[in-house]
Amino acid sequence: MNFDLTEEQQILKQSVKRFLEKEIKPCADEYTEKLIPKDMAHDLIKKLIPFGYVVGPFPEEIGGMNMDTISQGILFEELFRVFPGLGGIAFITMDTALTLYEYGTKEQIDRFIPKLLSGDYIGCVAVTEPDIGSNPSEVKTRGILEGENYRVNGQKIWISNGSVSDVCVVLVRTEKDPGKKSVSRLIVERSVSDYSSRDLGKLGLNSWPTSELFFDDTLVPKENLLGDVGEGLKSTLRTFERARCFVALYSIGIAQASVDATIQYVKEREQWGKPIGQHQMIQDMLADMLIELDAAKLLTYRGLYLIGKGARCDTQTSMAKYYATEAAVKITSNAIQIHGGYGLSKEFPIERLFRDARMLTIPDGTSQIQKLIVARNTLGLAAFK
Repeated sequence: MNFDLTEEQQILKQSVKRFLEKEIKPCADEYTEKLIPKDMAHDLIKKLIPFGYVVGPFPEEIGGMNMDTISQGILFEELFRVFPGLGGIAFITMDTALTLYEYGTKEQIDRFIPKLLSGDYIGCVAVTEPDIGSNPSEVKTRGILEGENYRVNGQKIWISNGSVSDVCVVLVRTEKDPGKKSVSRLIVERSVSDYSSRDLGKLGLNSWPTSELFFDDTLVPKENLLGDVGEGLKSTLRTFERARCFVALYSIGIAQASVDATIQYVKEREQWGKPIGQHQMIQDMLADMLIELDAAKLLTYRGLYLIGKGARCDTQTSMAKYYATEAAVKITSNAIQIHGGYGLSKEFPIERLFRDARMLTIPDGTSQIQKLIVARNTLGLAAFK
């Protein structure tokens, strides 16, 4: 297995790194603890698009770059390192577009994809509900067909991009009979089928909107059904493979930022007449951070490689998501310890990076759910049905 980046990938990594540090980091510094405004999110995404953000995986004939998954991973790892909130908005928009491209009709693709790939639309995907988390087959939000429209009623929660979204892929129950489990997906365009939202305060990633969405007799044209009736759960579970790899990338970017800050700190901070980086206990903790980070990268990029091949890889992506998110918590915690009192100060980035990292062991399946998937796929014995 070749672990080397191609010359083209190395050039991409260096060029996007320079651009992000110069053009995007000033915004990141300003919006570390406050939500990115919607108009700014659109403007920043449009600045990112020429490098391959959002448009990367799509064919050139529809405005994409036909970019391989490893190159996409390089792009997002760098963006998550510099500005996690913007990275989340861009990734979820790309993921929404991919979902529509993979499962949509030609009419749906022609209608929505250009707006998403241009940055004119921000996307989101709404699965989780107040009482439904790890078992999406039990969603309660209903989309009942009445004539030419689905009437949607229900509430979604913890929806990334929710309040700034222009289009939302919503998982709904399309049967009136509660005994039947017909779960489908609807494309809800906000300008046509309005839904309301409320942003949620949270521990970290505070520049990235995470919202409640409310659907109150929202009428959605029947031609906005995504895929076949009753196929929504199966296709949603399949998209988790991609999402889990990108959550792992998210963690890697945050962990890398904390490693970079720590290396700089231990070279400059002196105690007992020498830089603290020369002290054995500091080197021990830093070595742990570097090893955990490298292992997380290897698992994550293996997952991206398999996704790029079109292979079924829920075991490998669950391993990547579990390991990278947990490793990021350990790495950022060690960074705080090494910084001492400064690690607790909001004048340094370390405490924020720890809070950001801690956020990621939960979404797209908790660490415990990832372990259950890995064990189930290995044993052929499910802990739950």
